[in-house]
Amino acid sequence: MLRLSTTLSLLSLASLSPHHPRRLVRLRALAPAASSSPSARSLCLLEWGKVCRAVASFAGTAHGREATEQLWGVEDVSYERSRRLLQETEAAVRLLGTSGGSFDFSGLDTVTVEAAIQCVSGGSVIKGQEAMAVVSLMLFVESLQVTIRAAMRQDEESHNLLMPLTETILEAVVNKSLVKSIQDIIDDDGSVKDTASPELRRYREQVQSLESRLCQLMDRLIRNSDSEASLSEVSIVNGRCCIKVTGDKSLSFDGLLLSSGSDAGSMIEPIVAVPLNDELQGARALVARAELDALSKLTDKILLELDNIQILLQETITLDKVTARAKYSIAYDGTLPDLYLPKFEHETVNTATDWPVSATSSAQLPKKPWKVFIPNAFHPLLLQQHQENLRRIKKDVASATAEIRRRRIYGQDIAEEDQLASDLDSMKNRVSKLERNHPIPVDFMIGEETTVLVITGPNTGGKTISLKTVGLASLMAKIGLYILASEPVKIPWFDAVYADIGDEQSLTQSLSTFSGHLKQIGAIRAQSTSQSLVLLDEVGAGTNPLEGAALGMSLLESFAEAGSFLTLATTHHGELKTLKYSNDSFENACVEFDEENLKPTFRILWGIPGRSNAINIAERLGLPLDIIESARHLLGTAGAEINALIMDMEKFKQEYDEQLQQAQHYLMQSRELHNNLEVAQKNVMDHTIAQRKRKSRVVSEYAVMARSIIHKKFQQFRESAIAQRVLEEERAVEKAKSERVKGPEPSSTSAIKMAQNTNSSMATEANDEDGGIPEVGDLVYVPKLKNQATVVKIDSSKNEVQIQAGMMKLKLKLKDVVIQKRRISR
Repeated sequence: MLRLSTTLSLLSLASLSPHHPRRLVRLRALAPAASSSPSARSLCLLEWGKVCRAVASFAGTAHGREATEQLWGVEDVSYERSRRLLQETEAAVRLLGTSGGSFDFSGLDTVTVEAAIQCVSGGSVIKGQEAMAVVSLMLFVESLQVTIRAAMRQDEESHNLLMPLTETILEAVVNKSLVKSIQDIIDDDGSVKDTASPELRRYREQVQSLESRLCQLMDRLIRNSDSEASLSEVSIVNGRCCIKVTGDKSLSFDGLLLSSGSDAGSMIEPIVAVPLNDELQGARALVARAELDALSKLTDKILLELDNIQILLQETITLDKVTARAKYSIAYDGTLPDLYLPKFEHETVNTATDWPVSATSSAQLPKKPWKVFIPNAFHPLLLQQHQENLRRIKKDVASATAEIRRRRIYGQDIAEEDQLASDLDSMKNRVSKLERNHPIPVDFMIGEETTVLVITGPNTGGKTISLKTVGLASLMAKIGLYILASEPVKIPWFDAVYADIGDEQSLTQSLSTFSGHLKQIGAIRAQSTSQSLVLLDEVGAGTNPLEGAALGMSLLESFAEAGSFLTLATTHHGELKTLKYSNDSFENACVEFDEENLKPTFRILWGIPGRSNAINIAERLGLPLDIIESARHLLGTAGAEINALIMDMEKFKQEYDEQLQQAQHYLMQSRELHNNLEVAQKNVMDHTIAQRKRKSRVVSEYAVMARSIIHKKFQQFRESAIAQRVLEEERAVEKAKSERVKGPEPSSTSAIKMAQNTNSSMATEANDEDGGIPEVGDLVYVPKLKNQATVVKIDSSKNEVQIQAGMMKLKLKLKDVVIQKRRISR
């Protein structure tokens, strides 16, 4: 009854909204089903799907990879969602930095866990492997909670950063009693343990006993058979133990023929083994029933925790997806972008952040508001391909090195070793070549006032790659990925990215390349908004140059007025370069070309229009001079003057860059010297303060020593004075005694009185000096005894003191003793 009611509740739960936190939503990658949407086609042109698959490869679970491959859901991501995704990725990067090993999701079998949930919710009995998959999930979540709490305790910033990402999983409850129940019943391999129930243990022991008896019986029958008549071996057919016989002669035992064949031989079940086989089959059925009973009881326990298991699974998949984004960002050395939402006030862009002009310097230069600032940006697919090729070749080098070492150890063929060594050298050369030919990054520094950027330059110069790099960077920031560039990175949030790149020729629609481009651009123009990014490759190409240039100018002016937030266009038409000088919304840039080596450098020069290199390249390639001169004459004086002007601009730009780099270098040096000077001044002040403190401490120590010496000398002097007085008193007493024996004499009597007065004055002096209260161990004078004694015990409540004089101990009042000498320890 419990199973039925819980199943009904789970069915009702499955009908809730997809956003319900307790529903396990299995995400699947969506394919562009022949969509005619310009945005979907643009994602295909930018190869966005390959980037998403690259990110998904860092996920550890099947569901995590599946959730990461949401190729076409980027359009529905709002600005707030993008900011949240970036914060999640930043938090995951922080977690991986502190405890990366704890975030390995590859050991989780989420598919089996999902199968277990479906099995239990459908009223079926769970399998052993499914139960162990649930245990692995719960133990992994418990380990995650410990790791996350340790990371959050490090500092306040870590706590605030990680809390939004990990709040749900930290609140998740892991039922340890359920984990123990499953581990007590199911073994690591998914089988039911003998300890699951007493009946199961008894039935399995019975099965083992029957199998042992059958083996002994079969072995005895085979040994007693005629070896020349047949070749026999024990086999299992449908769970029954039988003997496989080959040959035509008769056997020494009766049996039942289970199967026969000319090649495979005959399977015969001996008559004497039939009862044992029947009993074994029954015992196995009892074992299966006992296992089913144990699993059924375990299923009831899991059913009570099914909602919590669903939450654990969903949160684990979500964290795996976020961790995949973080691992991808770390693997390719990405930078957390400053993603901002442009605010439009009277058609002017309001951005608050200022950034340094140079992308290659960390010096703080005069500030300028940037719309896009991405220094040293890499195309993610090119960087991925380069790293994969380098990793593969390095692996081959390691394998070849290990093989050569193995052959040398075992002394194998020297000729083959020489060939391997030659191959190894070749592979090492390929590694060095790949390391030198690292993908070249591109700087993007687009001012706030720029709406349309026109990039010119030769073919194969990197214009198209530059467009794709910007488009992919904006998409990566939108879904919470770091941008593969240097710090700092500033990029706007785009509601959509539209691209017209490549050949749009369509034979099915009878469209030429030019017509295909026009159709795509028209759709982009209709759907782009003031928050869109538009990428146009080779504007106006594919038709008459004059008409193409005019149409391209008109299109770009349309995008500048009200078409998009930012438009990047590449072109070969020189007329498009002049738009900058009539419209402040335009900016020029060009890809640099090395005329000495006749190849592009893949660098972008900002603020400079590209010039024509065809005639100069033809001249360097050795084309006849008369053809070169004729071409220049046909080009006209104006074209030559424009090219000369552009050459001067490029020269001034290069000189400016060199001087700027030199100024930055000097600025950095001056800052470094200034910092060193401040450090030196601080060290001098610290040393001076330390010397003063040391001198003060030394003087204080010597003063203490001097006071101690003076005190000791004073004590010694006082003790010697008291001892001298006591000695004189003793002499006076002795003299008085001797005179008393001889007879009273006036002089003697007066001497005794004088000694008593002296003792009284000494006692009064000592009592006045030390407070009149002796301590244990003090030497006192007892007038009644007329002798010295040592204080043994003091009773302050009764004003009594116990003294010892020789062998005699007495108790006296404090007033009856006079302190003569304090303990030396005082």
